[in-house]
Amino acid sequence: MKSAVETLNPTRVRLTVEVPFEELKDSLDAAYKKINQQVTVKGFRKGKIPARVIDQRFGRGAVLEEAVNDALPKLYQQAVDEAEVSVLGQPEVDITELKDGETLNFTAEVDVRPALELPEEFSSIEVEVDAVEVTEEDLEKSVEQLRERFASTTPVERAAADGDVVTLDLEAKVEGEVLEDGVASGVSYTIGSGELLEGIDDAVTGLEAGGEATFTSELKGGTGAGKEAEVTVKVGQVAERELPELDDEFAQMASEFDTLEELRADSRKRLQEMKQYDQATQAQERVLEKLLDLVEVPVPEKLLDDEVNTRKHNLEHHQLGQMGLDLDKYLEIQGKTAEEFDAETREAAVKGIKTQFVLDELVKREKLNVNQEELTEHLMRRASSSGMSPDQFAQAVVEGGQVPLLVGEVARGKALALVVEAATVKDSNGEVVDLEDEDETETATETVEAAEGTAEAGEEQAQG
Repeated sequence: MKSAVETLNPTRVRLTVEVPFEELKDSLDAAYKKINQQVTVKGFRKGKIPARVIDQRFGRGAVLEEAVNDALPKLYQQAVDEAEVSVLGQPEVDITELKDGETLNFTAEVDVRPALELPEEFSSIEVEVDAVEVTEEDLEKSVEQLRERFASTTPVERAAADGDVVTLDLEAKVEGEVLEDGVASGVSYTIGSGELLEGIDDAVTGLEAGGEATFTSELKGGTGAGKEAEVTVKVGQVAERELPELDDEFAQMASEFDTLEELRADSRKRLQEMKQYDQATQAQERVLEKLLDLVEVPVPEKLLDDEVNTRKHNLEHHQLGQMGLDLDKYLEIQGKTAEEFDAETREAAVKGIKTQFVLDELVKREKLNVNQEELTEHLMRRASSSGMSPDQFAQAVVEGGQVPLLVGEVARGKALALVVEAATVKDSNGEVVDLEDEDETETATETVEAAEGTAEAGEEQAQG
């Protein structure tokens, strides 16, 4: 077999392949065997029909077609290997010549990963991130949230006021009809929390137990999501919330600590860790943006179209479907036109493809490998975010042939971590930030997933 490769553009090639007829012998034998099993000829046992009889009765052309269909995938792959190109997607194959007993010639056009020129080193990359500062306001808010969790309620015989916990019966009508899922009883709601419907706070404030009010509001979920509804609300009970005193007794009740001072110190430490994590994620995102700016990355048009369609499908049939919304209603809620949505989706898809190309090239250049411990840690995190147990997720990943995808995600995370380590990261106070951490690869992997848009899609694939 002889093959040649022609570069049509930076992301597409044409392979021209010439195959001597003798190289089709195995495929011809397989074709005769297959046809033998499918047909019957009087006077011959099934599977024992001579080749000349098959040619006479069914035509040599049928045999050649079967043989070529069998041989093409192997011949194409051989040509790809010889050309040393990294193909993307399925090829467009055209048989240019087929002479029985002489030759088979064909061409195959296919998208390929573009050749990229990466910087030799990344020390020129410099980004600024938010400084890690835990203020007294941050600390007080954290402690107050914990205090809210341990609030007690006492029924009162008075009108409901802001901060009270009320028990409500609700009924929602759209265009005069009660919705199938528009009735709820015994709903507990804290006035002012903003956790239910817009307008409900004004409706129930001032009502005593047994009081009733009607108001209009746009429904957030269910069968009437996004529609204006007439909501009738009846108050069953009004209860006053009482927050515990901030003292050592509260610390002992709400935590493993003996004193309020120890509780505050632990809260400060947790806030510090959260802000450091956010800072690391911010650094990775900004370093990735700078890296992509440094590298010229052509994007195959068909690959881009496929990625855009995949993202739209995942949004419409998974995320919005679970919320009871269609795309038109989602765009209305977001205040976007279809054109703006398409442009944003396409921009995100371009970034995802470029991220994968650049980091994969870096993985290859730096010979980065993924060990079993790193893969297991990544798998467990993905399992947790998908709502599946690690064993269930691992089984689904293996059965779905997704293991190489997970390995690729971790490898790209390691590549990004390598760039971040070489870059200069300063906070908003001008201080150099040291981001070295044992979880740096995993957090970088999360950043890569977000940029590529692969995390949710991967979980949907794993869940079938």
